[in-house]
Amino acid sequence: MRLVQITPGAGGMYCGNCLRDNALVAAWRRQGHQALMVPLYLPLTLDETDLSAGTPLFFSGLNVYLDHQVPWFRRAPAWLRQWFAHPALLRWTARFAAKTRAADVADLTLSMLRGEHGNQARDLDEFVTWLRAGPKPDVVCLSNALLLGMAGRIKNDLGIPVVCLLAGEDAFVDAMPEPLRGQVWAVLAERAQWLDRFIAPSRYFAGRMGERMRLASDRLRVVPPGISLDGYPTPCTQTEPISAPGVPVLGYFARLCRDKGLDTLVEAFIDLKQSGRVPGLRLKAGGSCGAADVPFVQELRDRLRARGLLGDVEFHPNLDRAAKIALLRSLTVFSVPAGYGEAFGLYLLEAWAAGVPVVQPQTAAFPEILEATGGGLLCAPGDPRALAEAVEKLLRDPALCRQLGEQGRRAVNEHYHIDAVARRHVEVFQEMR
Repeated sequence: MRLVQITPGAGGMYCGNCLRDNALVAAWRRQGHQALMVPLYLPLTLDETDLSAGTPLFFSGLNVYLDHQVPWFRRAPAWLRQWFAHPALLRWTARFAAKTRAADVADLTLSMLRGEHGNQARDLDEFVTWLRAGPKPDVVCLSNALLLGMAGRIKNDLGIPVVCLLAGEDAFVDAMPEPLRGQVWAVLAERAQWLDRFIAPSRYFAGRMGERMRLASDRLRVVPPGISLDGYPTPCTQTEPISAPGVPVLGYFARLCRDKGLDTLVEAFIDLKQSGRVPGLRLKAGGSCGAADVPFVQELRDRLRARGLLGDVEFHPNLDRAAKIALLRSLTVFSVPAGYGEAFGLYLLEAWAAGVPVVQPQTAAFPEILEATGGGLLCAPGDPRALAEAVEKLLRDPALCRQLGEQGRRAVNEHYHIDAVARRHVEVFQEMR
């Protein structure tokens, strides 16, 4: 099949959707499909080979912004617009992308969703013209529902199916102020009617977005995400964490921010240290850290320092793939106690691929995922003491720790390997041929 994957870049930050899409395109190519990855807005930041390299970037972040704020710029000469889309300028702009809040871009999001009727109609026309000039795709796949504004033009001009992956859009939209929040949801529901299929990462999120966007069940499919296992240990190469013998390590790997529950994990760690119930316990927290996240991380450092525990904690921002895997392999127990309605959590697959059991809050998609994998324990959401008790249960029972970690690893190898997941996506695409 000829497949086009459209993915917005997050600038200098690692983005779960970007990692997922890049891995999917790589798997589709290995399976013999002609898969093209098209970047939007800003360059992609990835921990694997960038498969969008050599493909033009459309909807330059600067042009999109100026189209919205400066009406005359929509008629600006092509050379000026090309200058604002220069890769070097976009890379410089990308440094500030992490500071963007949903509340600040609500009106811009609404304009993008209006597609040919929005302020970015010229950008959309340029993209569809380029797409139409190449080999006709069998399917165009959108990375998330916030790109629905382009679906109508693609279907009308190319006469092909358009599919959308769902991935946590609700939290972003719900952070917008009213009345824009309600307007965005209304336009999402309206534009969703152009789509042939939506693919959700969990039953939980399929139900949530199906209700919010008024989607008929026959247009929704559930396909959990997958990861590449390159660089991860196999059952034959590792049966124990690579941390020092006898040193228990609690770990975290996601964006270093409040929404992912890092402060809750730190409080649970403080509880365990002050109780003395787990001698020698250390905490390692890694993941994407943009400019907007630095004050939060500093706040956590100050809290730990005030309790005399900062020396037992390591922060590892913005690691490359090899360093990420090494960190995960050094852990005994893993937790990302996200406090919002997480659609899945790719970080769970990464922990399990390293053979590490997890402790997650009993909310959103987590119960569904742990039931399917058997890779960890659940605890009450938003409660540091409950989290500490569940973590302690694993740390004080090495046999259970190994058992749950191995069950998670086996599940990832059998069901969440990116090649298997990519085939399931293609099966959805083939429904529409």
